[in-house]
Amino acid sequence: MDELLQFLTRVRPDIELSVGLLIALIVTVHVLQTKREVAAATAWIGLAWFAPFFGGFAYFVLGVNRVRRRARRVRAPSARQGKSILRRRELAEEDNHLAALRHGVGRITGRQTEPGNSIRTLSNGDEAYPEMLAAIEEARHTIGLSSYIMKDDEIGGRFVDALQAAKQRGVEVRVIVDGIGSGWLRSPVYTRLRAAGVPAGRFMHSYMPWRMPFLNLRTHKKILVVDGRIGFTGGINIADQNVVATRPKDPVQDTHFRIEGPIVGQLVFAFARDWAFVADEELDGEAWYPALAAQGDSLARVVTAGPDEDLEKVEFAVLQAIACARDRIMIMTPYFLPDERLTTALSLAAMRGVDVQVVIPQKGNHRLLDWAVRGNIGPMLKDGVKVWLCPPPFRHSKVMIVDSEWSLIGSSNWDMRSFRLNFELCVEIYDPELSVALEALVEGNKSSRLELSDINARNIVIRMRDAGARLLLPYL
Repeated sequence: MDELLQFLTRVRPDIELSVGLLIALIVTVHVLQTKREVAAATAWIGLAWFAPFFGGFAYFVLGVNRVRRRARRVRAPSARQGKSILRRRELAEEDNHLAALRHGVGRITGRQTEPGNSIRTLSNGDEAYPEMLAAIEEARHTIGLSSYIMKDDEIGGRFVDALQAAKQRGVEVRVIVDGIGSGWLRSPVYTRLRAAGVPAGRFMHSYMPWRMPFLNLRTHKKILVVDGRIGFTGGINIADQNVVATRPKDPVQDTHFRIEGPIVGQLVFAFARDWAFVADEELDGEAWYPALAAQGDSLARVVTAGPDEDLEKVEFAVLQAIACARDRIMIMTPYFLPDERLTTALSLAAMRGVDVQVVIPQKGNHRLLDWAVRGNIGPMLKDGVKVWLCPPPFRHSKVMIVDSEWSLIGSSNWDMRSFRLNFELCVEIYDPELSVALEALVEGNKSSRLELSDINARNIVIRMRDAGARLLLPYL
């Protein structure tokens, strides 16, 4: 490219100027038509006009959302099927202030709430993996598994062996691993799955960086659905480090959930959409979508998010929940880097008297993130949001509870990457008993409270470091 520019400058400098202006104009038009965020739009346009060749190339590689177009084309058949399976019903009149939340999230997601579900909490891989493996071993018809991280270690190997055995006894097995989280240049677990004859796909993977739109856009979902009747979701990846009892080098505490009842159909549908995207194969029929009877008392709904037709839906659901809260909001998350509209919503809730409590790790697994949190959290502390630190080992759980009645579980962290860039799956649940149990989980992980005085006590060098890390918030 440099040689071409030198040639153009030497022979026809006006050509270079004309091409640069054309590139800047094309970028500007595309940004104005596609970018909703004012800051992002302004930055791309400014870069294109300041350095049109570099800015145009950077925007083509990093700024153009190719996922939306491709996802709509590949997922269209599943989407039509989903409308027939998940037709919205009229919401019953409810004498409850969370009825507005239920209605609002219904408008956001286009999905109905499903009554009659059983949702059970599983602690760490110690409890989750045995139940997941048992479900795989007992599967008769279908298995769908999606994981951001799946390692080819002892635990990963047990899952591969169980999936291979299921495939050999005639079960339809499909596996999705992320194209970055489970390895980019090498993905040992993907290689092992394929060698075992298990149909597997790497989500959004290419060895050519310009064909990966792009490192930010990952599937962060954790889904296991068996025979269309049993589902697992939450925060747990598949790796030895999640089995805390074995005392791994870098242990990770986490929370997962076993789900039975009509809501499993929505989990299957979410997995099937991703499989259609990865493998261009539609999953349908009674083996994947059996008739589901009530198994418990929880009212639930799946909320998916991603940089396609599901853009920002988890974030919008969270904003609705904050707006509807009257008494208490409890949040536990490994990464707490919300953008300005979320921090403002939490601050306003605290100002109106809602007890807003956030539990984050005392020490995260990424130092830069810890710095950015300290650089971002001050205004919320000043407005009355209470932030507690969770002692080691690192806790990866993602839970939100409102008014001891509503809870949100799943894969989404409280950061811009999860809310706007990753493909995420959460489940909202209207169940006071489960909500109280999750509140107890959050309470049990509180250690020391992070005070505004702690933030203000940092010396100027540390403050500048943390403020600089905060500027990377959209990318962390």
